[in-house]
Amino acid sequence: MPTSQVERFAASALAESAGLAETILRAVRSHFPQLRLVEDESGEPKALIGIRDAIEGFVPHLAPEKAAPRMPSGAFQEFGRGEGLSGRSLDLLQAVYRLGFRLAWRRFTEIGQRIGIAAPAMYELAETGFTYLEGLVEQSVRGYAGAVAGQEGERLRWRRKLIDGLLSGRHSDPATALAELSTRIAWEMPETVAVGLLIPPAREAVTPALGRGILLDMESEQPRVLVPAPEEAGRVDHIRRAAVGWSGAIGPAVPLADARASLRWAESAVRLIQEGFLPRGEVQRCTDHAEELILLPSSGLIDETALRLLTPLRGVGPARARRLAATLLAWIETSGSATDIADRLGVHPQTARYRLRQIRELWGDDLDDADRRFEMLLVLRSQRLRGMLFEGDAPRTA
Repeated sequence: MPTSQVERFAASALAESAGLAETILRAVRSHFPQLRLVEDESGEPKALIGIRDAIEGFVPHLAPEKAAPRMPSGAFQEFGRGEGLSGRSLDLLQAVYRLGFRLAWRRFTEIGQRIGIAAPAMYELAETGFTYLEGLVEQSVRGYAGAVAGQEGERLRWRRKLIDGLLSGRHSDPATALAELSTRIAWEMPETVAVGLLIPPAREAVTPALGRGILLDMESEQPRVLVPAPEEAGRVDHIRRAAVGWSGAIGPAVPLADARASLRWAESAVRLIQEGFLPRGEVQRCTDHAEELILLPSSGLIDETALRLLTPLRGVGPARARRLAATLLAWIETSGSATDIADRLGVHPQTARYRLRQIRELWGDDLDDADRRFEMLLVLRSQRLRGMLFEGDAPRTA
């Protein structure tokens, strides 16, 4: 295209830029009445200013000495940011841009025909225009992404603050005390909750995709999960499926004001997982491991109690002592016959009878005391959980 034609085209287009911008804005208002237009301090619509700046940034680029079009400074990025803050997608904004480009190009084509620009040259101009439009959309996408990321960051901070508040135990009525935070993240305060803790896998794993109002805090050293209405069918199973590859524990369901109590049970379970007493590789329900959670954290006290209750075993060898202890536990648990105990231990019934006679000789009347039997039950079950008893693989001889 001759330089003189380019200069004449640019001059004409710039002279009509203000009128063209108003034409485009009127069409946008007509086609997209739901679009809210924001005004600047002078009362002029920011969209009008942006359209005018876009035209005036594009046209001078057609001159030979220009290497690249001048993008409107921040206007289209701000448009994208506004859509992000409103919670809408960019579809509407991109439709507006396409309408604006179509109207602008129609006017540019009329100017080109008046000046006598050949069709091939106008096609090249159209390609330049499309590239320019892509740049405007890219600016809006950048603004949109920044707004969405900022909002998500705010939501994460509010969510963590809400979880901290619920687990602090300082609110007799957390639903009232933390109402503003729950409103900010659109979380309806439940009557009951369960609190879970996750143990990050050794290898990088996908963050569990939890939904249905479940709060997840991944910023803590041990990620925390707050499960509303955990008694609802499938709620806890959903978490366990979503956290495939993770280890952890979910505490029992408690009233909202007692959320910290559920957390303490989850903490105890996580310690047992880390110590190897509960299995890794899945999220455990605390209610499935009540025995371990009650007895294992109390092992120090139980061992002291064992010194008193199991004194009769001090006079026999270690292996025999463990076999007798396992038999005593089986007798207390079953209150059954020698045959029942033999089946439980995997020994011959005669062996079971022989051990029971020894147990009666060692403990005497203490075996008839219900409170003493209960203490023995706790001590021996604790030892069994810690692998201190023979059971199921006991020798078949006394």
